[in-house]
This record gives sequence, structure tokens and C-alpha cells, in this order.
Amino acid sequence: MATMFHHLSVDYRFENKIAVITLQRPQVRNALNAQLIQELTEVFTQLSVDEQLHGVILTGEGKAFCAGADINMMQEAISYTAAQNVEDALRLSDMLHAINTFPCPVIARVNGDTLGGGIGLIAVCDIVIAADNARMAFSEVKLGIAPAVISPYVLRKIGENMARVLFVTGERFSAARAHEIGLVHAVVPLEHLDDAVSRAVNELISGGPQAIRACKALALQVGQMNTENSRRYTAETIAHLRTSPEGQEGLRAFLEKRPPHFTVSSHGSKEK
Repeated sequence: MATMFHHLSVDYRFENKIAVITLQRPQVRNALNAQLIQELTEVFTQLSVDEQLHGVILTGEGKAFCAGADINMMQEAISYTAAQNVEDALRLSDMLHAINTFPCPVIARVNGDTLGGGIGLIAVCDIVIAADNARMAFSEVKLGIAPAVISPYVLRKIGENMARVLFVTGERFSAARAHEIGLVHAVVPLEHLDDAVSRAVNELISGGPQAIRACKALALQVGQMNTENSRRYTAETIAHLRTSPEGQEGLRAFLEKRPPHFTVSSHGSKEK
């Protein structure tokens, strides 16, 4: 990737099948400022065209995952007009949308505390694995504001019932509680975090890359369709996959009791 980023890094692993995006503002606990928000939007937009990717890992450098909004950004917002505040919020919304709709799965490696907008980041990830020492909070209410922009994504994870408690109190809660309410999928000791992430990655890279993307699209879209649209969409999806080179290889491998050999051509099509 040719683009140079100041507040994040991009690394490729597992034969370039996985990209690792690391927030690199440890001195402010990886807090979100305007530049980091822009860089996250750009990096996920750029990576979205990489057909070889089976997934992306999003994590933070240092002891925190993301402490929410940067203090300097909050200070600037005090002097913004209503229109400027809308534009500022829309940029955050665009970043969350870029991650939420990213074609293949995004794994949040939650290495520490996650507050406010940081919870928005994990809410738009597909697989969330957290260290057991991580603490979380929708801390906006303590500042006289609300978790407005992140709320659509958070509500899909934790539901109205838990949001009505956690949004209004701003109370801190543990990774274990985050797991109980559906915000986090797995909680492990910090020293086992990389092992847990690696297990999730190994599951991803054992699947067909186009099938993985189709599965994510199903999870995102089918629940919002009416009966007829979902009937047509799901039938067309499975028909396309069954007749694709990737699907043909996967089905043959299953019948022949051997591992499938999924590859990606230079044009993104699947070949045996």
C-alpha cells in the first residue's frame, strides 16, 4: 500500500491473506482525532479492493485499544457551529460505515480499555476478541453529550434493553460483561490474546475468500429484507457460489475427502 499514514500502520500476514491495522497513538491511548478518523476511512476504502484478503485485524498499540475522542478534538468542537458539528459527526459516521461494510471480516483485537467512540469501532467489527483486563464505557454522558453516531451499530449488537442502561449511566463495565451483552465474542487473558486471534484467523483462511464475503453480506443484509427479496437474494447467492470455480473446488474437495485449494487470480476470480 503506497499511502503513508501517520496515526496507524498496516502490516500483511498469512501470505498476504490478512491485513493488520494498528492504531498508533499510544501516548493518548489511541484516541480518535480528525486525522485518525480520516486515515481509518482511507485505509479500509483502499483495502476493500484487495481480493486476496480473507480478513483484517484492527488493534491498538500500547495498553489501550481506543479511548474515544481526543481531548484536543473535543476542545475544538466547543467552538464549532451546529453545521460544523454535523460535518464533524458525519466524518465519524463515514468511517464506521467503511468498516461495517468492508467486504471481508474485520477482527477487533481489543488489547485494553475501550471508551466512547472506541466502542463504536468494535461494534462495526465482525469478530471481537478482548483481553480480560479491558474496561469499557459509553462515557459520553459524563461529558454532557451522547453516543449518537455509534448508536446504530451498538444497538444492533447489544439491543435496546442494555443500551438504555449503559448509555444513560456511562458506567464502566468489564470485558466479561461486554461478552454477556453481545458486544464482545470472546474474552481471554491478555497473554493469550494473540493465540485467540490467531485461531480466529486460521478459521478464516481455511474458507473460500469469496464465500467468506458472501457470508458477511448475508449477515448484514438478509435480516433487513422482506420475504420475497430475501427469497430471491439467498437463492441467487447460493446458485452463484455453487457454480463458481471456488464453490466447485470446495464441493469436490468435500466429496473427495481432501482439503480444498482456494486461490485468487490476478483479476480476483477464483481458480483451482
